[in-house]
Amino acid sequence: MSIKSSEKKNQVPEDEQPRNRLDSLIIKAGNALSLFFIFTVFISFYEVVMRYVFNAPTIWVHETASFIGGSLFVIGGLYAFASNKHVRVVLIYDIVSDRARHYLNLVHHIIGIIFSSCMAYGAYTLAENAWYSPLGELRLTTSGSAWNPPFPALLKGIIFISFCILTIQFILHLIAEIKALRNHNNV
Repeated sequence: MSIKSSEKKNQVPEDEQPRNRLDSLIIKAGNALSLFFIFTVFISFYEVVMRYVFNAPTIWVHETASFIGGSLFVIGGLYAFASNKHVRVVLIYDIVSDRARHYLNLVHHIIGIIFSSCMAYGAYTLAENAWYSPLGELRLTTSGSAWNPPFPALLKGIIFISFCILTIQFILHLIAEIKALRNHNNV
């Protein structure tokens, strides 16, 4: 196999390339964080062995695996948008001209900014209630189980931060789309 053919195999398609530094950072972080799925498999296997072989179930595995999975699911949305692998209805998008696609992207990004900023606000109110008591003291909401970890509060914080990052992503993508549309109109 030649060097050129191996380089082509390792290249990411152009439409899946990160469009800015934030996208690149999210993709790198997402790839690193995806290793936590392997950790989740290992602790789940550990729970099965402890429960069914030694008759000594754990109190921490289920909540830990759920927290890790939920957190990675939320972060996965950022990753999908950064790598342009998010769900898109292409029925119309694929049949219109490049210029029309730019305008569709503008509408998409504007609606995305509105949606993600409203969701960030909602997530903030939930996170604030989960992190602070009514008197303003730091008090993380816990799960209420026998182990009682603060995973509900931590997950709400992750959701809030993720929606803030998503809003910034939409703004950066909107700016890039406006620049691309100007360049397309000047050609």
